[in-house]
Amino acid sequence: MGGRALRIGLTGGIGSGKSTVASAWAEAGADVIDTDAISRALTAAGGAAMPAIVQAFGTQAAGPGGALDRNHMRALAFRDEQAKRRLEAILHPMISAETTRRAEASAAELLVFDVPLLVESGRWRSRVQRVLVVDCEEQTQVERVMQRSGWQREAVLAVIAQQASRAARRAVADAVLYNDGISAEALRAHVQSLAAHWRRG
Repeated sequence: MGGRALRIGLTGGIGSGKSTVASAWAEAGADVIDTDAISRALTAAGGAAMPAIVQAFGTQAAGPGGALDRNHMRALAFRDEQAKRRLEAILHPMISAETTRRAEASAAELLVFDVPLLVESGRWRSRVQRVLVVDCEEQTQVERVMQRSGWQREAVLAVIAQQASRAARRAVADAVLYNDGISAEALRAHVQSLAAHWRRG
């Protein structure tokens, strides 16, 4: 994947600020491959995954416009582990194939794979050479998600509970970026420094 590029896995819990860090990597010259964005494209109206999802879960899995009804499927996945696994069995191979295609087409020296569930998946660690975890306090996560999404606190905490713990993510990290009370400028500087360090090997 990606020739001789250095492959970096970027992960963090919901509301950790991972997307901001991903943008900083792009500014540092990395080619960022966002697996969440790939998933959204696959489940948009007319997306390649939608026929299989509707076949597996019924027409209620799609909203009026034909895209995945995320609220419906999120609620279903939370209460039914089997449904979650069926959805993952449809999406994960498609996401993996598109991720590989983009990586092989890249000429960048640094390839950053933005993978929210890198730790949970159990298979991504072997596909990257470095792992960067974006970390912050749980209360900060809750406040950020409530502010940006309008979710209730209980809904955010439910998502956090489904994700790997902060300790589990830090345990697989080659570097941890603590994104709590840090300015955007300091965050970008940290990423630039890390990019330079990892480029040197």
